[in-house]
Amino acid sequence: MNIERSADVMARAAKHAALSDPARLQVVDLLTVGELAPSEISDVLGMRPNLVTHHLNVLESVGMLTRHRSEADKRRSYIRLTDHALEGLVPEITGSARRVLFVCTANSARSQLAAALWNKVSSIPAASAGTHPAEQIAPGATRAANRHALTLPTAPPRNLVDVLEPDDYVVTVCDNAHEELGPRGGAHWSVPDPVRIGTDAAFDAAFDDLQHRIDDLAPRLIAS
Repeated sequence: MNIERSADVMARAAKHAALSDPARLQVVDLLTVGELAPSEISDVLGMRPNLVTHHLNVLESVGMLTRHRSEADKRRSYIRLTDHALEGLVPEITGSARRVLFVCTANSARSQLAAALWNKVSSIPAASAGTHPAEQIAPGATRAANRHALTLPTAPPRNLVDVLEPDDYVVTVCDNAHEELGPRGGAHWSVPDPVRIGTDAAFDAAFDDLQHRIDDLAPRLIAS
């Protein structure tokens, strides 16, 4: 037997073994939409924290999860599925939405890029807003959009309170906004702040991260 193919089969088998526990399958279902802190997983599933820790350790041992510290509260960590966690596994439809609203703190980079990317691939309209909007879109975000043939709006950043509608599917794309707003029934994407770093590479990394996530989520949302 081909050694490489055998290794692939073993890796797939390890994932299936990890997912044979209903609780771990529930955890993965939650994480296909976005990051969650262990305490949030515990709250959503009504599961004791020590059991959440055990299940996360099992999923991490087969390469399905990564962990990183919050950019806001350094004592807090978020759990994310790895890019190849679901190879061979097909997530189901996440839900329906009339509009997707991307939110970050300043509405100057990540949420602007996310809304523009979404509108290229989905018939469900997207908008963006900030919890504490900046005066203008970050020049680095505009340059990144131009490098990828993407057009950002010319209007200044907007405040969430002026944009949010009751039936929006809200996607927070920064830790600060998520921790300020709390769970909104949509998703949280823990995308590092490119404005804080300021380099073209940081903006391109944020762009690539958002594009990967949008390409995954867009087919799983249906218009309502």
